[in-house]
Amino acid sequence: MTAALQARHVSKTFGGNRVLDDVSLAIEPGEVHGLLGQNGSGKSTLIKILAGYQDADPGAELLIGGHRVALPLPSGQSQSLGISTVHQHLALIPSLSVVENMLLGRLGRSNAMALSWRKARAECAAVFQRYGLEIDPAATVSGLSAIERAMVAIVRAVEDLGLRSSGSGPGVLILDEPTPFLPKQDVETLFALVRRIVARGASVLFVSHDIDEVREITDRATVLRDGRLAGTIDTKASSRDEIIKLIIGRALRADRPASEVAQGAPAKVAVTGLSGGGVKGVDFDLQPGEILGLTGLLGSGFESVVYMLYGAIPRTTGTLRIEDETTPLAEATPARSIAAGTVLIPGDRNARAAIGILPIADNVTMPVLSRKLNKWFVRRGPMHQLAQDLGRQFGVVPNRPEQPLSSLSGGNAQKVVIAKWLQTDPRLILLDEPTQGVDVGARELVFDAIRGATRKGAAVICASSDYEQLAMLCDRVLVFADGRVGAELNGEQISKQSIAETCLRGASKLPDAL
Repeated sequence: MTAALQARHVSKTFGGNRVLDDVSLAIEPGEVHGLLGQNGSGKSTLIKILAGYQDADPGAELLIGGHRVALPLPSGQSQSLGISTVHQHLALIPSLSVVENMLLGRLGRSNAMALSWRKARAECAAVFQRYGLEIDPAATVSGLSAIERAMVAIVRAVEDLGLRSSGSGPGVLILDEPTPFLPKQDVETLFALVRRIVARGASVLFVSHDIDEVREITDRATVLRDGRLAGTIDTKASSRDEIIKLIIGRALRADRPASEVAQGAPAKVAVTGLSGGGVKGVDFDLQPGEILGLTGLLGSGFESVVYMLYGAIPRTTGTLRIEDETTPLAEATPARSIAAGTVLIPGDRNARAAIGILPIADNVTMPVLSRKLNKWFVRRGPMHQLAQDLGRQFGVVPNRPEQPLSSLSGGNAQKVVIAKWLQTDPRLILLDEPTQGVDVGARELVFDAIRGATRKGAAVICASSDYEQLAMLCDRVLVFADGRVGAELNGEQISKQSIAETCLRGASKLPDAL
């Protein structure tokens, strides 16, 4: 069988650093093929070469539908050859309508003034109907849910393939981390769309850090490690542990570290009567060094709690006590929270936690400029040294503080954000999806950093829809339903399966038999 896409001997060197070394990849017609690897393994570089955004080193070969394609690809040629890419951030314009976003790639090649918008909306609705989707073409993209935005971007990419492909086959769709910002219950909806796309003849390259998702949706997967090909596997026949070992070159720690919470100690943190938005009269407390997980189904309220405690979104009632200091939450602001020793590491680091165009040094030293450095005059030397020390401590690779933060992989960028706040020795750490978009190896480093803070006495509240992450990290887990705490899991009750089952049951009672 002729491969839908075959890349051979792909290498890429930046300066003296070889980030891809003789990598080969083959995607069969009608196949969903996974691409796995830690952050920095070369996945992003390989995708950019296939999409025509970067050139490969001399010697690389690319065949599409059995036809050899000259490299490097000219800018914008990949779609005409049958390759279309949907990046993690989707490349949609929020202020435009769905139909305007669907037509973006075509308006520049046609007379927009002669376009019939009524006809365009009807055609757009018919396209969505072919894929079993109910999305209003006239709706503004900013008003869509996360899963609807992802669907629009994917269908647009597939339709553009059909319009622009030169006839070498149904084409290859590259999905670059499509699921990190989706609630778990929406991931299966996206997978259903992927299966419909494959049934129509296309092939899909599915890039993800989530091993369970890769095992569910893909037929085979190629694994990169340190820029080299670690192997290509049959994902259905490979165990999770086997895949992890191929990704990081070793087995993960088998057991969760024993809890170091001081049993019977007075509560370090107490939340009383928290209400606002969809949250209704929530109470809980934490011991010194405890990691408390918050979860539930989408809309159950858990996702708002850390932002309410930080003062980032409105609250109507509630108090937060840290040690002997009690704060009415109606008065909380981010500035007051930071001053009181509370820090927030938000889920969307690009929008809420960092400034990608600034150097790593500027990002990581922001909270301590006036305390650790001269507050009257910023000296780049000490700032650079502090950033390099933190980078070494938290395992940031490459540890080059002068580089823009946006040049780092997702896992390393998250390490910078965590280092930025943990260096302040906080009393309360608020986490929202702390390992979203982070690979399996970097996830261990993130967990170690968080546990290191608890050994200094910090309490941690972690809101997450990643049940495996909660099971690996937390001492207790509160499961929300309808804005309230419906169940509490402790000790042996904390497992990925028990958390998932409790969420799906509506968290109506403690899971006696789990």
